[in-house]
Amino acid sequence: MFNWFRRNDKAKQEEPKTTPQIQEVSNTESTETTTETATKTQEDYLAWAKVAYQNIQEKKEEVQTSATELETSPIEETTETEPVSDIKETAVQEAVAEDIAEETTKTERISETEETQIPEKSREIITEIESKNATEETVVESVTEEETIEAPTNVPAWMQKSQGLEKLKETAIAEIEPEPELDEDFVWSAKVLAQQGRSPEDISVEEINWLTKLRQGLGKTRRGLIVQLKAVVGQGPLNKDAVEEIEALLLQADIGIEATDYIVETLQEKLKEEALPPEQAIAYLKTILQEILDKPLQGQDNNDFVPEQDILNIWLLTGVNGAGKTTTIGKLTNLAKTSGYNCLIAAADTFRAAAVQQVQVWGERTDTEVIANPGKNTDPAAVVYDAISAAKSRDTDLLLVDTAGRLQNKKNLMDELAKIRRVVDKNAPNSKIESLLVIDATLGQNSLYQAQVFSEVAQLSGVVLTKLDGSAKGGVALAIAQQLNLPIRFVGVGEGIEDLRPFSSYEFVEALLNG
Repeated sequence: MFNWFRRNDKAKQEEPKTTPQIQEVSNTESTETTTETATKTQEDYLAWAKVAYQNIQEKKEEVQTSATELETSPIEETTETEPVSDIKETAVQEAVAEDIAEETTKTERISETEETQIPEKSREIITEIESKNATEETVVESVTEEETIEAPTNVPAWMQKSQGLEKLKETAIAEIEPEPELDEDFVWSAKVLAQQGRSPEDISVEEINWLTKLRQGLGKTRRGLIVQLKAVVGQGPLNKDAVEEIEALLLQADIGIEATDYIVETLQEKLKEEALPPEQAIAYLKTILQEILDKPLQGQDNNDFVPEQDILNIWLLTGVNGAGKTTTIGKLTNLAKTSGYNCLIAAADTFRAAAVQQVQVWGERTDTEVIANPGKNTDPAAVVYDAISAAKSRDTDLLLVDTAGRLQNKKNLMDELAKIRRVVDKNAPNSKIESLLVIDATLGQNSLYQAQVFSEVAQLSGVVLTKLDGSAKGGVALAIAQQLNLPIRFVGVGEGIEDLRPFSSYEFVEALLNG
């Protein structure tokens, strides 16, 4: 079972080397050495990707063979007590079988007596006749073989079968299987995993599929950044026009004013120290972006957002209507269950019409129990109270609470959210409580004010960024981290149940700036 929450544990074995090592050489020598090292590393990554692909195919074959073995294995017969009628039938069959056996023994005895009564002369005659018949049969067989061998001599030479093909088959060498043709997304995904210290034997097809979706989801944002950035940053220190152009590009991606100023200033200081080629300048820019995304996690003992063992984990999901909160509940439940955690859902969104039914549908899809109140406009805090009691009695690992979508300017709904948090703190004091804000990436800078108000009421511990695949504003993740000091915990890049995964700053930046 692949644990998505623990996948970064393997990557921590070796830190990714994103900072380029630069030596003071002439421009011509630096360009030649960089091109040579780039081609070498590209070949290494391609070979690494091929090994990972072969391992994935072998794992698939093992799963298929095990499945076929389970299907073809005979079912063990269970010994059951036979009814009385079956016992009578078996007794009759045994009696008939005994009678048949007696008759056969009688016939065998009669045949033996008949053979002993045959005179010796007649026996000799019979043996002579049998030997003659045997010799005639062998002669006929030899004649037919000669005819079949000599038959082709009467056929023209151009119609006779050539023996060259048989010789070629005997001396032929086994054909070498062609190497797999890997697409660009697979090679890029393998390269990202390799740079994080992963070995090709540990790679799973789920990780490759996810990184491919992430890269495709950030394609709109990346296409608006990477080409123009390479044209600007590869010209030495930034002049006024270059600074304005970079600022415009970053603001178009909704990176935000504060994060944009920090990026431009840090990059300008580096370019004043030494002139970098475009590729190395982009590599240094990646380190700046990753530093911004990791900044909210500084000073924490454990940066991983993982359900803890042997205690109840409670995750509250908040946000405005339409951000994808209920859908995120279903995707997080599927992610946790496939990673080996026992889950429970609390349908505490009692204000929106059909919200409870929508959560119940996700519960059926993920085979997860949903705690809900069938009444209308019931107290959501009471639903959360019942869900906590049920989670404790069922030894649940993770309780996911769906709250009502509310605007940040609706005071009564925000007060209701604060009440839910008080109920959780009072009835589950020993539990690990997390509050996640679901933000629609297509909103861009408008989501910053929402996050600011929700963080004051719900005590936010992170952000779930959804709908990255439908927006060219993926840079809002940097704005949230820089201005609100909130870490990104999960990202969604599609409508499928497997299109939401834990956030990795390294993978996000690579998908954002790797053209």
